[in-house]
Amino acid sequence: MKIKKIVMGVVMGAIACASLLIAQPAMAVNCPSGSIKSSADTLAGCNVKDDEDDLMKTVQTIINVIISVLGIVAVIVIILGGVTYTTSQGDAAKVAKAKNTIIYGVVGLVIALLAYAIVNFVLYNVFGGGADGGDSGDGNSENTSLVIERQA
Repeated sequence: MKIKKIVMGVVMGAIACASLLIAQPAMAVNCPSGSIKSSADTLAGCNVKDDEDDLMKTVQTIINVIISVLGIVAVIVIILGGVTYTTSQGDAAKVAKAKNTIIYGVVGLVIALLAYAIVNFVLYNVFGGGADGGDSGDGNSENTSLVIERQA
């Protein structure tokens, strides 16, 4: 009985190894008309751009995620301050602590919002747009500006 299990295990292992040797490599596909690329490794890759300017997008994404997490932490601090204020039961020390917690949370939230605005402003205007594209300073900007005209 044991020999039969061993032989079956060896046969199954040999079949598995043989199937790996027989497998064919993936071939490139021709993309349909209207796709971004003319050929790709998979059909799904036909509409994926090959961006060479990923560094600024990556930096902007990382900074925005960090600032967003800080904003979420500030909101949590505000909520904790509110809970502390609600459960203080009139104790002056707890009320003062809760008010300070809420103030610190609001200040943190304002700082996070300003940091988000400043970082995106600098990345867009100084470094050529970050993730949104932007004017590279050569006079060939593809950005369109909104013009509001007053009607008579």
